[in-house]
Amino acid sequence: MTVTYTARVANARFCGFSKLLLAWKGSIYKVLYKEFLAFFAMYSAISLTYRFFLHDGQKRYFEKLAIYCNHYASLIPMSFVLGFYVTLVVNRWWSQYTSIPLPDQLMCVLSGGLQGNDERGRLLRRTMMRYASLSALLILRSVSTAVFKRFPTMDHVVEAGFMTREERKKFEGLHSPYNKYWIPCVWFTNLAAVARCEGRIKDDHTLKLLLEEVNAFRGKCSMLFHYDMISVPLVYTQVVTLAVYSFFLVCLIGRQFLDPSQGYPGHDLDLYVPIFTLLQFFFYAGWLKVAEQLINPFGEDDDDFETNWLIDRNFQVSMMAVDEMYGDLPMMERDRYWNDSNPRPPYTAATLFVLRKPSFQGSTFDMAIPKEEMHFQPLEDIAENLEESRSRHPNMALFNRLLNAAPSPTGLMGGALRRTSAQLQRLHHTPSIDQCSSDEEDNDSGKIGKGGSLPSGLGQDTQSTMCSFREEKSTRTPLLEIQFGLEQERSDEHKDAEEQSQNEEAQSLVSLLPPPQPARTASTNPITPRPHSAFLFHTGDQSSLEHCSSQPIITQGRTAPTFPKPPFGKNRMTFLTVPSYDKPQRFRSVSMGSEFTGT
Repeated sequence: MTVTYTARVANARFCGFSKLLLAWKGSIYKVLYKEFLAFFAMYSAISLTYRFFLHDGQKRYFEKLAIYCNHYASLIPMSFVLGFYVTLVVNRWWSQYTSIPLPDQLMCVLSGGLQGNDERGRLLRRTMMRYASLSALLILRSVSTAVFKRFPTMDHVVEAGFMTREERKKFEGLHSPYNKYWIPCVWFTNLAAVARCEGRIKDDHTLKLLLEEVNAFRGKCSMLFHYDMISVPLVYTQVVTLAVYSFFLVCLIGRQFLDPSQGYPGHDLDLYVPIFTLLQFFFYAGWLKVAEQLINPFGEDDDDFETNWLIDRNFQVSMMAVDEMYGDLPMMERDRYWNDSNPRPPYTAATLFVLRKPSFQGSTFDMAIPKEEMHFQPLEDIAENLEESRSRHPNMALFNRLLNAAPSPTGLMGGALRRTSAQLQRLHHTPSIDQCSSDEEDNDSGKIGKGGSLPSGLGQDTQSTMCSFREEKSTRTPLLEIQFGLEQERSDEHKDAEEQSQNEEAQSLVSLLPPPQPARTASTNPITPRPHSAFLFHTGDQSSLEHCSSQPIITQGRTAPTFPKPPFGKNRMTFLTVPSYDKPQRFRSVSMGSEFTGT
């Protein structure tokens, strides 16, 4: 019988499980005491041999062997392997219990679906229910040793009343090399078809529901058969067993108490009984015993399933449901709360405390919110607050937009140009000393913003960057320069003076860039300067300047502003400055990914 202790642990209290430690039936003591005594006896025999039967040279050799075994015993992954194995076995154990076929749903559908108070209707219901119980008996007889001992032959099944002699002849006349537990389920479906033809099953929907229930019943029988046929892989069981046994065989030598006078580390105390080693054996070997007991719950252990009790219960309940209880209804009458709109069943004195507890309304039902935070705010005020927060933190908005931007496919060059574009875009909002240029650009920007829209691919959110290379010798400084020292190094004072001069000239000479207009499609033909082109490229004779803008240059009839370039050393060049050559220059639009050559 399965050991049930649920009522003893219904309420959590101080040392609630301590009462269970003294139980013997189904306990770990009953399962493990033989292995425990054998381990302790072997440990004691080795300890006595070491202490009294070995001479000094043999003792020294045994002590080295014990230290070696104790050092390398931890390499056995016992906890890892054993933990996964026991988890697998416990899940399999519960799945097998849920696969046991129970007739409760089938008997309810059969009792309500197959009509007839006469002997024929009663015979149909009882016979069909008996076939279902016979199918469950045959599969349990195949997987459970306790059931097989109760019904060792088919004669015992016939004598028990689950099968008639005629049915046995029919059963044995069907030759099949496989288990024939499914034959009674087929008989059930045939009888259901006969009852439908006789009109005892009123409609096809009821017949379909009945066949679905018997198929689910048969499916559980099949699942039990497959659980019995497909076990946990043998290699897994062997690995776990070898890991546990080898570990404690090594512990028989490695956990011996050595002579303290030899001064071995960790052997300062000499005890005769290895308390913690015995506890470790008790826990790990007991863990393995749990898996051993649960791997096949259809045996005769204390905690195995009570299959014989299930057979008796299912057969008695199912027969009562389809025969004695068919059409047996109590007289209907008004309940005691007939006119009560709020019925409340009474409580005893032991459960009166339940009434004092308020009904649960939700986890936020008692949540308190300050009154000043409970007023709705107009959407206009919310929008203004958002704009103010953005204006106060422009760098944060730019940082968020850079984080959301996709990575550039052009690698390092594209990343540097994108950072340069961001700097130019931030400086676009600062006032310029060149008042004429900034006024014209402001007017053009107003026209674009009011009268039209930006061309596709050149919007403000998409940081489109256009780079133009010129061969003019310029005496003005580029807006942003990233300098790379190749061979020579400047002194610290010269670097500070140069950076200070660059910052002053950039702040005084940078003007706003012109706004965008609809861009034209770039062709592969050589490009010549046009007054109405979307991209303006200015070439010089001796030097080149790369001008990077976050918006394309589309101003008609205007020349792009130039910046003075300070002189550098021979081996010094800027990241944004392209050396001049007497050959056609390459122009690249970073944002659109197009590349073309102009002369």
